[in-house]
Amino acid sequence: MKATLRYLAGIAGPSGFGSNSTAEQVTQDFSSFLPSNLTALITGATSGIGAETARVLAKRGVRVVIGARDLKKAREVREKIQKESPGAEVILLEIDLSSFASVQRFCSEFLALDLPLNILMNVLSELGILRRQNRNDICYKLLRTFFVNENAGRENDRYGTEVSYNGTRAYAQSKLATILHVKEVARQLKERNAKVTINAVHPGIVKTGIIRAHKGLITDSLFFIASKLLKSISQGASTTCYVALSGKTEGVSGKYFTDCNESNCSSLANEESEARKLWNDTYALLHKRLRQATN
Repeated sequence: MKATLRYLAGIAGPSGFGSNSTAEQVTQDFSSFLPSNLTALITGATSGIGAETARVLAKRGVRVVIGARDLKKAREVREKIQKESPGAEVILLEIDLSSFASVQRFCSEFLALDLPLNILMNVLSELGILRRQNRNDICYKLLRTFFVNENAGRENDRYGTEVSYNGTRAYAQSKLATILHVKEVARQLKERNAKVTINAVHPGIVKTGIIRAHKGLITDSLFFIASKLLKSISQGASTTCYVALSGKTEGVSGKYFTDCNESNCSSLANEESEARKLWNDTYALLHKRLRQATN
């Protein structure tokens, strides 16, 4: 109840920010102390939260690499960013997250740029999280595994699996899998003494295209009634930008953030055995698919 009231009232948490904070607000003081030459790689940045995240990071002086399936949309996003921030460096690379070959090619193309990778953000679009769940998410895993092994900097990560499609259920399961996956990767990184952090970020209920996937009379009615409580896209992107750039999150790993503050998880999301099982099962499936692709 307390958390709900805090959300509705927009009361700031320990970070100084809350549910009403926007991505620009939470990063407005970061530019002065951010290291130069930071590079952020963002997938899912052609619309919604991903596009807003790319815009704000570019505005704060971060070089942004957008991995996109639809390069036409990506070019439109880049044009808008550079119109607002003429000095922004925005690089576009093609990637289809339903294709292992495309992910591998994308990784090779990024490495050929010879750029540092300080921030890796996997922002799931409605297509990625709900409609192409199995293949798409395994490819996210491939992308993350590749760059973590290349000593990438910080990750804000999304992960999920679903066999039979049901929008609401798939979304809920993907959120649980996100946290389990993040916690297991954080554990492994700590064992390796890697200077890499990974955290799960929940944007809140945001008025974006993802809502279109939750069709049904009850769901539509609830969203209509609650429309005044939905976050704007800029408010939805605030936690992602905060975790990526804030000095307060430096060295923090394996945590779950919402409304720009660290939040508690459910007991199931804290099950180490479940997290390890999810990792092992996905890793095995990933290698099986890769072997099939090369045969």
